[in-house]
Amino acid sequence: MSDRKRIISRRRLLGEAAGLAPAVLLLGVSGGSAFAATGKRLKIGITLHPYYSFVSNIVGDRADVIGLIDSHSNPHNYTPQPDDMKRVTSMDVLVVNGIGHDEWAFDIVKAGGREKNLPLIYANDGVALIPIAADEGQAKVVNPHTFVSMTASIQQIYTIAKALGDIDKDNAAFYRENARNYAAKIRKMKAEFSAQLADVDVASFRCATMHAGYGYLMQEFGLQVVAVIEPRHGVEPTARQLAETIDRIKAANVQVLFAEKYFASKLADTIKQATGVQMYAFSHMSDGDFTPDLYEHEMRQNLETLVQAIHAVATKKSG
Repeated sequence: MSDRKRIISRRRLLGEAAGLAPAVLLLGVSGGSAFAATGKRLKIGITLHPYYSFVSNIVGDRADVIGLIDSHSNPHNYTPQPDDMKRVTSMDVLVVNGIGHDEWAFDIVKAGGREKNLPLIYANDGVALIPIAADEGQAKVVNPHTFVSMTASIQQIYTIAKALGDIDKDNAAFYRENARNYAAKIRKMKAEFSAQLADVDVASFRCATMHAGYGYLMQEFGLQVVAVIEPRHGVEPTARQLAETIDRIKAANVQVLFAEKYFASKLADTIKQATGVQMYAFSHMSDGDFTPDLYEHEMRQNLETLVQAIHAVATKKSG
């Protein structure tokens, strides 16, 4: 990774770039730049499944959306493949998470020879980021899972739409209108599930999560995450860390453990047996085909699961 890319990435990891850097940056070019795509159909690359949904709903039938990596690849600790280098050469612009979830994208851009001529849209510019503790040198980093949230996703949708409009000026108004309509659908979904919790006291709801991916979703509903099991996604805690986490769960009267759908872990069963917590599964939105409706479908499932867990705890307490 070049020094400039490392600086750009680190600023976002420290939460300093959200309101300071332009949404569109051109790697290797000071200050960034955009280009006019008038007269051609824009080819927009994306790094993660939710961004495929966001961009597809923004551009409709007026641009092509291309996954940088294969849709069934696990983006966590991903190793770039030869086909990725081929795909990046066809892109006019690339939408990235840019705060820790798709660092491999920068390596693909460089290996594909696009470091100096591929604009990057940093979806998280403008998002209020949640800091977390890292397991490498105690560095202060931010939670990159902003798409597992409705409020943060809406902000990203607007950021992407504006940046695409700056690049493809002929369709800028179309992109803005689509972004507004798509954001309205997401707000309606949030309101629907918020109404289902209107009469429930969530102040005493205590949960733990297998990793930090659900912090933004919990924050939206005013829920407290007492413990995060994995020190980093996909990295199991040591025996001592696990024992300390189990002690925290017991001491804080945690009622629910949220694990990740599709990625079962023996750790979850161990914690359930040791603490008696109820287990539920959330989608991380990182698996399956790239589709325009994946985000809405997976988020709806997550909200149904969250409401179910909260009501189950409330019912148990009242009984």
